[in-house]
Amino acid sequence: MHRRSFLATAAAAAIGSRAMAGLKPLKVTAAHIYIAAIGGRSPILVELLTDQGVTGVGDAAVAYGTGTLSTAAMVQELVEQFLLGRDPFPIEAIWSAMYDNTFWAKGGGTILYAGISAIEQALWDIKGKCLGVPVYELLGGKMRDKVRVYANGWSFRATRPAEFAREAERVVKDGYTALKFYPLATAELDPDGHIRHVARRSIDRDAEERAVASVKAVRDAIGPKIDLLLDMSAELTTDAIIRLGRRFEACDITWFEEPVDPSDPEALKKVSDQVHIPIATGERLYTRYGFRRIMELHAADILQPDVGNTGGIMETKKIAAMAETYNMRVAPHNCSSPVSTAASVQVDACMSNFYMQELYPYRVPEHFAIVDRAPELDARQGFLPLPTAPGLGIAPVAARLAPFLWKTVKS
Repeated sequence: MHRRSFLATAAAAAIGSRAMAGLKPLKVTAAHIYIAAIGGRSPILVELLTDQGVTGVGDAAVAYGTGTLSTAAMVQELVEQFLLGRDPFPIEAIWSAMYDNTFWAKGGGTILYAGISAIEQALWDIKGKCLGVPVYELLGGKMRDKVRVYANGWSFRATRPAEFAREAERVVKDGYTALKFYPLATAELDPDGHIRHVARRSIDRDAEERAVASVKAVRDAIGPKIDLLLDMSAELTTDAIIRLGRRFEACDITWFEEPVDPSDPEALKKVSDQVHIPIATGERLYTRYGFRRIMELHAADILQPDVGNTGGIMETKKIAAMAETYNMRVAPHNCSSPVSTAASVQVDACMSNFYMQELYPYRVPEHFAIVDRAPELDARQGFLPLPTAPGLGIAPVAARLAPFLWKTVKS
């Protein structure tokens, strides 16, 4: 079926159900695309506008590394081709049209799926607002009243084991019961707190000893009751990461994240078989199709789809449902804006095999101020409460985002 015919059929069904609820049909009339360059990160946000004044916001989670402008341009193309003039309610139909008719989505990667994810989040935001319910109520309803979170980003200015230990103690004092850091990364010590990952898949003996000492120092500082997570960012060869992973086993590590390239499930399986720490991966895997081989091989224990680049809210829920059949837990990745956090919490609420949610609570105040109430600000004792407001439960602050407007797309 042609894309336009397919969307028209789905829209007719949505309009019929909406009429029963006394709601008027909407059309997407425009989109604001923002590149919110704050504190060394650049979240790409899309705000969809409709003819009835209802808006929705989403986050294309390519907030660091390379790809910001490409992602913003991708959002623009997707809006122009699949959203303008369309009813925003048939979300699955719109997602399928983007998947089937962009051509490159089948086998596609970060930039394309980040764009799709941002649009999909914004559509759910609109639908939840129209129906007066949080998004999780449209996904089967909540399974919990609060979401466990773990802290990341706290270690980005530490260079020595004692400094990692001191910063980790601060995180625990702030109430977090789980924290993650990067034993192989090097602090850039720049004003924005960037870290540099390993290049050429190798480190010298001194770097290895420093990594082991840092992990031991953090474990000693936080004690045995706090979950300690290690992100290896696929930086070493398979043999080297196995040897290093075995040295970490004595530190009671909760998970060993991305030990090898996510595109090599067989190597991941090899690590899983030889390192006695649960394996986590997923931030650079896209859609349920990208996770399938990992599940089939039982190459990981914890999956980490990112709602901002794996395909969106519903796609994350589908990945979680698949993972449940393989006895795997899901701990969604989250590295972008408070919009991404809000979208993540919506799906966290309604997955049965949810583990914990990544959180960056130590970013600059301006980062959190782009929405009316950033979820990160409500973290207490290692948990976030579920929002009760309609849609994603947050709203962009126009005055704060205005300086970051990249482009407005109109019909």
